[in-house]
Amino acid sequence: MEPFARRRGGLWAEDVALADIAAGVGTPFYCYSTAALTRNYRELADAFAGRDVLIAYSVKANGNRAVLATLARLGAGADVVSEGEIRRALTAGIAPEDIVFSGVGKTPEEIAFALSRGVVRINVESEPELAAVSQVAAARGAVAQIALRVNPDVDAGTHDKIATGRRGDKFGVDIERAPALYRRAEALPGVEAEGVDVHIGSQIADLAPFRRAFSRVVELVVALRARGHRIRRLDLGGGLGIRYGSETPPSAAEYAAVVTGLTAGLADDPGCRLVLEPGRFIAGNAGVLVARVIYERRDRSRRFVIVDAGMNDLLRPALYGAFHAVAPVAEPAADAPLTPADVVGPVCESGDCFAVGLPLPPFSPGDLVAFMSAGAYGAVMASTYNSRPLVPETLVDGARWAVVRPRMDYETLIAQDRLPAWLQADATERRRRA
Repeated sequence: MEPFARRRGGLWAEDVALADIAAGVGTPFYCYSTAALTRNYRELADAFAGRDVLIAYSVKANGNRAVLATLARLGAGADVVSEGEIRRALTAGIAPEDIVFSGVGKTPEEIAFALSRGVVRINVESEPELAAVSQVAAARGAVAQIALRVNPDVDAGTHDKIATGRRGDKFGVDIERAPALYRRAEALPGVEAEGVDVHIGSQIADLAPFRRAFSRVVELVVALRARGHRIRRLDLGGGLGIRYGSETPPSAAEYAAVVTGLTAGLADDPGCRLVLEPGRFIAGNAGVLVARVIYERRDRSRRFVIVDAGMNDLLRPALYGAFHAVAPVAEPAADAPLTPADVVGPVCESGDCFAVGLPLPPFSPGDLVAFMSAGAYGAVMASTYNSRPLVPETLVDGARWAVVRPRMDYETLIAQDRLPAWLQADATERRRRA
């Protein structure tokens, strides 16, 4: 059974009608499916059965603690890029030894926090960061088990803003410079260079870029071992795409076949544990954003469906020109005409547009629509732009559902501001006179 499917005239999340959740929490809201999270994780884990693999879920894709706890129960680790994400992963029950600390701009304070919590696997992205990790770890009497993130100069063929493995991108060090940095690491206190890390981008729909990048990295591991470096961890990042519309991304099994074939020769002493950092692949199609139609407006050339979700709730279309299928929650009549519509939000920006010219049935105010495959890079990228409170997140598990992040109320939103003393007194006096 598909986690999001039509039943009894409506769109359901597992055994819960999305219309029932909307009645309980209002709109807009996010809904995540436990069944989809589980299915996607197990698809990847099963593809690598028999290999020493850590699936370190990329927290930046969806950091809700209920999502993290669901994956932790399945055996997932976490790939994190900030102190906040470390805290989320730990409080969700992910063991510190299964957390990998990535990111191009770790501060000394974040490094110290990670080490203090037992998060010692750190992916280092530059020579200055290598020196910082050494200094912080040595001062604490700790040893950071580092992997150097290398840039293989491979174009992933994805959107320019989510490509990370080309020469000139801000991530990692040129692969040609890596041997010198591993020699430098050997001479530094507080670090043990045990791994190599690579990540070339996100939403990759072709195996060829993975094959080129991983081939270069495997060659590097072989060369480093020949020089006496005991490389025993190979972090291949994430990036495997999902289907939003017409894409046909590789399956987990096809991806695993490429990885297994290229890394088979690394199993000799000292062995080589693989680390994978999937985010979108696990969470993307495990979530939807449900919104309510406010108005439908037509002019001489365009039809606009105006909904109560905005670009502050789901930024991907405005930021990347990304596509999300739009599904009516109530099943349309079989003879309902489909006409082109622009689906837009209420935010005061022309960029607040989810779809252009999408064939959709007629809508009335109050009708519900679902933006599909919104489980990754949705709620985590949301903001309160236009003073719009963050929307709730819900999790479905079979026939039960729960709010896993409540809707922010206006009082909480506005109370985040603080008036300085010289304005507070003036504001108090104006309110008294009013």
